[in-house]
Amino acid sequence: MKASTSLIFKLYLRLQSIKAFYRWLTRSNHVLSNPAADIDLPKLEKRLPRDILTISEVEQVLSVPDVTTPLGLRDRAILETLYSTGMRRGELLGLRLTDLNPETGVIMIRLGKGKKDRVLPIGERALAWLRKYITDARPQLVVEPDDGAIFLAYNGTPLIDGSLGEVVRNLILDSKVGKRGSCHLFRHTMATHMLEGGADIRFIQQMLGHAQLTTTEIYTQVSIRKLREILATHPGARLKRRAGTESPEGDETEEAREELFSTLAVEEEEEETNSPKR
Repeated sequence: MKASTSLIFKLYLRLQSIKAFYRWLTRSNHVLSNPAADIDLPKLEKRLPRDILTISEVEQVLSVPDVTTPLGLRDRAILETLYSTGMRRGELLGLRLTDLNPETGVIMIRLGKGKKDRVLPIGERALAWLRKYITDARPQLVVEPDDGAIFLAYNGTPLIDGSLGEVVRNLILDSKVGKRGSCHLFRHTMATHMLEGGADIRFIQQMLGHAQLTTTEIYTQVSIRKLREILATHPGARLKRRAGTESPEGDETEEAREELFSTLAVEEEEEETNSPKR
């Protein structure tokens, strides 16, 4: 059933890409008529995240780690990074020290899903916790040879997939927010909070790495400056929250929202299927 759902959704995306391409060709007068106008898209199941954290619930989860300990600092930095960037679990595990640029406030995702690199802005608060972890805690954890992985396990080796999922899952349970989930819960939550803050859905898709979505394909060269502006809609982006932040305008159609959350739901199913069983 999961494979069937995923397959239908991928077919939907490919057909919609074709329709969008021919719409552009027609509007630009490259073709006289639109041969894809009558293509019927497969009916998508309404897919909504099972749980989304409110802003106060996010803060409740973020307050769980004991930041007076090296592992607590690591856990706080993990949660802040997931919430600020919406990156996938595997992308976080792949982060190296050289991928973080504190001066410009960006982080490089190397060989993310689809074997594509992308550059993301990271919020001031998440960056502050990352720097504190790297400066104060990581040196206490690391063992040689050091391959530069940012997030380390208790024994000094790079954190692995199953362990990261378990760490985040337990922190959410310990927070008593009454919701279940792991790394992907923060991906859903980040996207929802930015939408609610007024971010253009196209730029959220760009940050999430949804390169196949038709609303994103038109904007494949979004600049990091623009992404950093959009990040201002994120409630956890700054060390101190600013009141009255102006939200950028955007084409937030219901169809685009459904695509966004359907993609996230399919991703979560695939991640759960491929996650090592502990």
